[in-house]
Amino acid sequence: MKITAARVIVCSPGRNFVTLKIETDEGLTGIGDATLNGRELSVASYLDDHVIPCLIGRDPHQIEDIWQYLYKGAYWRRGPVTMSAIAAVDTALWDIKAKAAGLPLYQLLGGASRTGVMVYGHANGRDTEQTVDEVLRYRDMGYKAIRAQSGVPGLEKVYGVGKSTVFYEPADADLPSEHDWSTEKYLRHTPQLFDQVRAAVGPDIHLLHDVHHRLTPIEAARLGKDLEPFRLFWMEDATPAENQDAFRLIRQHTTTPLAVGEVFNTIWDCKGLIENQLIDYIRTTVVHAGGITHLRRIADLASLYQVRTGSHGATDLSPVCMGAALHFDLWVPNFGIQEYMRHTDETDAVFPHAYTFQDGFMHPGQVPGHGVTIDEAVAAKFPYQRAYLPVNRQQHDGTLWNW
Repeated sequence: MKITAARVIVCSPGRNFVTLKIETDEGLTGIGDATLNGRELSVASYLDDHVIPCLIGRDPHQIEDIWQYLYKGAYWRRGPVTMSAIAAVDTALWDIKAKAAGLPLYQLLGGASRTGVMVYGHANGRDTEQTVDEVLRYRDMGYKAIRAQSGVPGLEKVYGVGKSTVFYEPADADLPSEHDWSTEKYLRHTPQLFDQVRAAVGPDIHLLHDVHHRLTPIEAARLGKDLEPFRLFWMEDATPAENQDAFRLIRQHTTTPLAVGEVFNTIWDCKGLIENQLIDYIRTTVVHAGGITHLRRIADLASLYQVRTGSHGATDLSPVCMGAALHFDLWVPNFGIQEYMRHTDETDAVFPHAYTFQDGFMHPGQVPGHGVTIDEAVAAKFPYQRAYLPVNRQQHDGTLWNW
């Protein structure tokens, strides 16, 4: 079998997605997600100008060799653009290999390790009362795990809280919008939020919270300690993790489980965090961490230290990535949880898929491959629209902060 053609499909059914489609001389095709939120065309160019010419004529079954070729052969390694492009190729090749075998992808990875994939949904509101109502709504929808985010009194905009309680898309403007931030107000409000959420939902629902890299290590330690009575499943992205040792200070002060990694691109970004047992969940994704091939290596390292997976799964990842992630989740021995934000009806129409949700769990389905396709005719109805993620500024003096 040989690769005969590959092309990039960019569309915007409510938000921008970049998809790579690979064709072979035996009629089999595979698709991979290459979406990098807010920088989509950078990856499209990397694929079109630098990767696709190198794929033509290669054997699509040689997944490992092609991965190494694209990683080592570029000389310039790592980074979100490179690794998202490699991930798209890798995911499409796994799709083709599984279709050639006539098997769902998880069977090629080693078979199912569980009957379903526990996922968490996003409950968010403009204030505590609305957030509590949303948490209860997600519980009634069958979710066993729920992330709670709330507006903060005195702040106009807060991460995780959008115009809709179901579909949250942070890339909201043609040029970056600006949000305000106050650590003091956030630290005062968040424990009060979870006091009321836990009281309303009871002890049996897993609760999660995303700090979104906004605290210093000692501030994150204080928040983790304040949240201990509410038994969170995890506290996510407590502080920027470029300095992996920052998590050592947080660990010294709190037993609240820590999760990080949605912006990581390779195993090197999380090596120290895992080996020093500074986190409990690694959140790397199929699309941003070099595809299934590299994500497996990260998970294998994590398993040695009882760190579990908790892959990012917001709507900045297309259904193609979600489908691939669910196959990975069903197989990976040290699975923890999978984030699941529902896509819009328009997105689902562009990307028909075999995966399903029921009673808090998802399953990738039994269709050969990863079970997600792209309707190119429908995709063509939604042309690319430039959209940036916001930036964050300190409320008291305008200093640019972490968004």
